[in-house]
Amino acid sequence: MLISRKTSYARKLRNDPTEAEKRLWSHLKSDQLGVRFRRQFSIGPYIADFACPVQNLIVELDGGQHGTQQNYDKKRTDFFETKGYKVLRFWNSDVSENIEGVVKTIMTALENHPLSAKTKAQSPKSSYPSPLREREDAQRQGEGIAPSSLDKIKVIGGQTLHGEIPISGAKNCALKLMCAALLTDQSVYFENSPNSLRDMNSQTELLEYLGCAVKREGALMAINAGPVHTQTAPYDIVRKMRGSILVLGPLLARFGEAKVSLPGGCAIGTRPVDMHIKALEELGAQITLEEGYIHAQAPAGGLQGAKILFPKVSVGATENLLMAATLASGETVLANAAREPEITNLGECLIKMGAKITGLGTERITIEGVDSLGGAHHSIVPDRIETGTYMVAAAMTGGSLRLKNARLEHLSAAAGHLSQTGVEIDQDGSDIIVSRDPNIPLKAIDIMTEPHPGFPTDLQAQFMAMLTIAEGAGLVTETIFENRFMHVPELSRMGANITVQGHSAIVRGVPKLTGAEVMATDLRASVALVLAGLVAEGETTINRIYHLERGYEDIVGKLSACGANIKRA
Repeated sequence: MLISRKTSYARKLRNDPTEAEKRLWSHLKSDQLGVRFRRQFSIGPYIADFACPVQNLIVELDGGQHGTQQNYDKKRTDFFETKGYKVLRFWNSDVSENIEGVVKTIMTALENHPLSAKTKAQSPKSSYPSPLREREDAQRQGEGIAPSSLDKIKVIGGQTLHGEIPISGAKNCALKLMCAALLTDQSVYFENSPNSLRDMNSQTELLEYLGCAVKREGALMAINAGPVHTQTAPYDIVRKMRGSILVLGPLLARFGEAKVSLPGGCAIGTRPVDMHIKALEELGAQITLEEGYIHAQAPAGGLQGAKILFPKVSVGATENLLMAATLASGETVLANAAREPEITNLGECLIKMGAKITGLGTERITIEGVDSLGGAHHSIVPDRIETGTYMVAAAMTGGSLRLKNARLEHLSAAAGHLSQTGVEIDQDGSDIIVSRDPNIPLKAIDIMTEPHPGFPTDLQAQFMAMLTIAEGAGLVTETIFENRFMHVPELSRMGANITVQGHSAIVRGVPKLTGAEVMATDLRASVALVLAGLVAEGETTINRIYHLERGYEDIVGKLSACGANIKRA
């Protein structure tokens, strides 16, 4: 029998599924939802990832694709819809991080279909949606966070923001400080900890798996790593957050061995751990990669100090080696080190624990190893990215915001660019006041992301949202990550005029944005869509807001308290 080229291709796809496809298929196959799904199902000239023909429902999985792939996916979706199919699209990360929420969304679509009553009457009762872990549900509900990470935010634009916003502790610092607690068997206490964030939950889960005692209450956190009973960080936990790789250095330094899962891909680009591994090898570690895990073994007598020259600036590698070197014998020099404020704050905590470190905040850090570290009390630095985000919110809406507990010196590049747009910025004690006369239009500017103290990549999406309504045209150049313009198609749905050319995007300001239904693709892109919604005409619905829960504490509450018409749906 002759087999068509398309049939052959579909068979190839079925025989070589991605990890996300495997996981979702395990929940869709065998009529587990009461209906039959088909994998790699041919419809006209296209092949759907998963299809339920009887319910006219298609489920598609996406990775972090470039613009060409996104255009192709849109054509496929448009074709499927002309054939009467409803199309649900999820990111691969949706499946890996919240399979229950994905299945719940699929079930809702099935239940709302006209054929659902007949289908359910003929089918066995489904056991879905299965509950999330009891501890995480209880914790999330206690923090006022809805259980489903596929919830939405609805924003009606046009409101000027006025008021005060308290700035939380820096997530990108808190997560590393939690890893630093592994370096001692004594308790470490943290203040100003952003405990309600999803990433903090994930890191807590990892530390508790290792054997640590972790207690969180309000903005306080205490960690005791004395009871650590394993040096293995498993894939099921590490895959949720790439920052978990930073347990590698502390475990290796204190216990002489570590087995840590490779973190895998990322929606905004690859973040290789090669520099971590090579630098630890320079401290004498023997490292092998087996079955997706980094196996690290310290030499007899422990890690040995060395001079390490990073081939390029890496925040994660600098942090991992900074922690590992505190317990290495002799002197370690980190050259071409990252200079982010979060690294300085980490180093200051290590010094309180007994480490000997000089050169923090410069590109050359020197660490003199000690035999052991002790406990400490430490306050986590305010989140400069959250601060910058709300500075942009004030600029876009033409309001005035007092940002409580914020440090302008950590945002010198971003603040300088923002001032050029016509925004007034002042430091008042420990607060930053940001304001703009709504009668004076924003002026377009050019930005280029760079390692600190340059313009932070984590504010690129927010500034792009601002440029969409600025007077003139601005050029945005991304030099840190190769796939961080995924918010462009969503902003374009709201009427933005953006042209992407390689690592740069030309943003031409438009008189107004229009509310639309959009999809969050990563943490900073999701908040950029919220900012756009604040000034758009009409209602904007942002889907997949679990990204926001990773890095912004109570963003809905903070904005609504200042006059924004925003709610969680």
